[in-house]
Amino acid sequence: MKIKIIIGTNRKNAVSKTIAHQYDEILTQAGIDSEIIDLRDLPSDFVFSALYEHNGKNEIYNELHGKVQEGDKFVFIVPEYNGSFPGILKSFIDGMTYPNTFNGKKCALVGISSGIGGGGLALSHLTDIFHYLGMHVMAHKPKLAKIEENMSNHSLTNEFYLDLLRTQAEMLISF
Repeated sequence: MKIKIIIGTNRKNAVSKTIAHQYDEILTQAGIDSEIIDLRDLPSDFVFSALYEHNGKNEIYNELHGKVQEGDKFVFIVPEYNGSFPGILKSFIDGMTYPNTFNGKKCALVGISSGIGGGGLALSHLTDIFHYLGMHVMAHKPKLAKIEENMSNHSLTNEFYLDLLRTQAEMLISF
């Protein structure tokens, strides 16, 4: 089983990266190998050099695309931006081979927000897109609200939130 953890933003010093690394630790403790895919590794011009008529022409994007294609299951760490998820994540998804990259595969979604919603709208929007692409989305979607208040020293400290992530990871493994 190959689980890919995708950091759903390219923002520098994003909390999403911290949560992705903690999720990776949870999977490691469960004996599961995973790999983090950081959207900060995307080429800055990939929207113009790797998508649509340029598909397959950007080597850096192709490498990330290949890592996604190898995945059997995915965890998307999704910060809430303007009531939805980051545009960089949508552009990254738009560049994947349709419908084969995600068709028939499985994923878990984790929402993050500074506000009280925990990214619920973002997860709803992303779920609709993944259903359209044929991906099976787990129903258990932790929504980590007021995230900055639940962290210390670049680590999630809210035990309830950590339990939600552990539970989701166990469910994903058997999903």
